[in-house]
Amino acid sequence: MRSTERPIEEILLATRNQDKVRELAVLLGDLGIRIRTLADFPSAPEVEEDGLTCEANALKKARETASATGIPSVADDTGLEVDALGGRPGVFAARYAGERATYEDNCRKLIKELDGVPPARRTARFTTVAALAMPEGHFRTAVGTLVGVIAEGFVGTQGFGYDPVFFVPELGRTLAELTAEEKNRISHRAKAFRAMADILRPLTAGKR
Repeated sequence: MRSTERPIEEILLATRNQDKVRELAVLLGDLGIRIRTLADFPSAPEVEEDGLTCEANALKKARETASATGIPSVADDTGLEVDALGGRPGVFAARYAGERATYEDNCRKLIKELDGVPPARRTARFTTVAALAMPEGHFRTAVGTLVGVIAEGFVGTQGFGYDPVFFVPELGRTLAELTAEEKNRISHRAKAFRAMADILRPLTAGKR
């Protein structure tokens, strides 16, 4: 942070996804700053995620939210690349089964497309890009990745998104079988936001 810039005292999580908010509040909770969400700003714009990469979408959400609210904003986007599907669903993971698809809809479509594919060829990776945008235009990004295998069915009841079908070989469980604490130690989003916390920490009021 340049000496002419004020330290960050609060950040805005540029999402209305409450599942994601709960995870991020834990991952960024030790920064000692106020964490706000779009629930505090009902008139904030809905940002269209029309980028071709997770980085483009995360930056667009963070920048437009920071510009509209005047508050340093953090956004993220996650892609799921499945090798047997040529990298699909990729950046379209959240709307793989359609614009109004539920978590279950997306998982069921993925399982159906992999019907008959043996476990050795069901390899996949999650990639999360987190972006911090300042109202004056500066930005930073951080990336986290998790490698795994797409399960043949739903396993576990925790988490959200593709967690019930994303098997982590090193743990012998899907993400949906992990506690929140376990998931926040190894997940793609946790890795990205731990790196983002390291970016934010020297910019906060307590680290001048």
